[in-house]
Amino acid sequence: MDQLINLAGGFGEVFTWQNMIWVVVGAFLGTAVGVMPGLGSAMAVALLLPMTFTLDPLASLIMFSGIYFGGLFGDSTAGILMNTPGNSTAIATTFEGHRMALAGRAPQALATSAIGAFTGGMLATVLVVFFAPTLAELATKFGPGEYFALALFAFVAISTIVSESAARGLAALGFGLALALVGIDQSTGSARYTFEVPALFDGISIVVITVAMLAIGEVLHVASRLGRSNAAELVPSQGRPWLTRPEFFEALPAWLRGSAFGIPFGIIPAGGAEVPTFLAYGTERRLDRRRAKPTFGTGSIRGVAAPEAAGNATAGSAMGALLALGLPTSATAALLLATFQQYGMQPGPLLFERNGEIVWALLASLFIAMIALLILNLPFAPLWAKLLKIPQAHLYAGITVFASLGVYATSASTVDLAIMCALGLLGFVMRRNDVPLAPILIAVILGPLAEYSLRDAMANSNNDPLTLVSSPITIGLYTLLVLGVVWAFWRRTRESRAQDF
Repeated sequence: MDQLINLAGGFGEVFTWQNMIWVVVGAFLGTAVGVMPGLGSAMAVALLLPMTFTLDPLASLIMFSGIYFGGLFGDSTAGILMNTPGNSTAIATTFEGHRMALAGRAPQALATSAIGAFTGGMLATVLVVFFAPTLAELATKFGPGEYFALALFAFVAISTIVSESAARGLAALGFGLALALVGIDQSTGSARYTFEVPALFDGISIVVITVAMLAIGEVLHVASRLGRSNAAELVPSQGRPWLTRPEFFEALPAWLRGSAFGIPFGIIPAGGAEVPTFLAYGTERRLDRRRAKPTFGTGSIRGVAAPEAAGNATAGSAMGALLALGLPTSATAALLLATFQQYGMQPGPLLFERNGEIVWALLASLFIAMIALLILNLPFAPLWAKLLKIPQAHLYAGITVFASLGVYATSASTVDLAIMCALGLLGFVMRRNDVPLAPILIAVILGPLAEYSLRDAMANSNNDPLTLVSSPITIGLYTLLVLGVVWAFWRRTRESRAQDF
């Protein structure tokens, strides 16, 4: 009852016309920036942070609640329409979402994304309101061994589930880990694979890699097919910005399963929502294979619903970890931490006591922001989908320009632009040879976490390898990993035998 009373007081603070305007403005701006290729939700928070310097703390944080979730929706919108997710958290949504768009179902894909974002974010925020202290306590149980097990689980799962060929998936994983090694080794201070280029000392940005592999690679792939039959035709788009009853009930279990994946990961500092979105996508892909008529690969609505709900559920529970423990579990959460600090507030166990009114008003504004986003974006789905009516030559030329601007805006480095072009060419070659991109991206994101966690675990145990399997969490993760590999091998063997007959 105490939480409900405090939340009601928060709604009372938010329900003024000034604060409601800031919520809507934040949601609109977050979505607009998130849609731009190469920018994304974290960049939306970073770019719009100076706008709040003249606002009072409550108005600033309320505006950022809209930017926070609006940027995530924009990430998925860019991925669905242009195969260019604004952030790595929307990569898994892009796989089936873009196929739906190419099949003329862009508004339905965007509606699925919007409802999934609402479902995952709303469920996570409800849990944050009631269980923030418990969620924060759970996060403290993860040590170096648990983080390494989590990263290894993600590596193998993505390489074997997303890819039809385990060999190609593992090859892509190896290349992604190689990219993650570029830069200064934080433990020894030595440069690795930088070729004495100062711009590479900080490593290769995930923004550069994501834009290059997905956006530029797709542009080159499309350009190589222009002039062939049906390559330059406009993509048809049905203007129905809602889901039919069968579509809704098909997506509903995926929304719930995706939320179940995303909520726990929001309190784990594993880099954001990349792991739960890929795991949710992989789960739906496995379940799809059991159906009489599999739909993955042709634009499955469940392939959009699950990762989108997972991503926003992670963002919602990450807010709980930030407020209750002062632990930013993603780049966007780290920027929100800076927002608190600019007003002299330090998130953590004492935040609810010292600044309780502002905290509960912020939690109330999260509910309002998600409702505002649903109202704003469902009617705008056909409008966003009209981007696909632009001729492909013009559309992909525009994507290239915006992608290049987004990459350059992150660091003002021409070296990043050169790397983008090189990796884009590699992405094109991989597409032509059916090598999956997801293992590269997940390796780049979690590679540093796996490396540093392994080093810390070994250093803290006098190089005893048994420390990696010394807790129930690690044993559970490795057990699931072995069972998953055995099951994947058995399934592929059975499928190959069935094809022989």
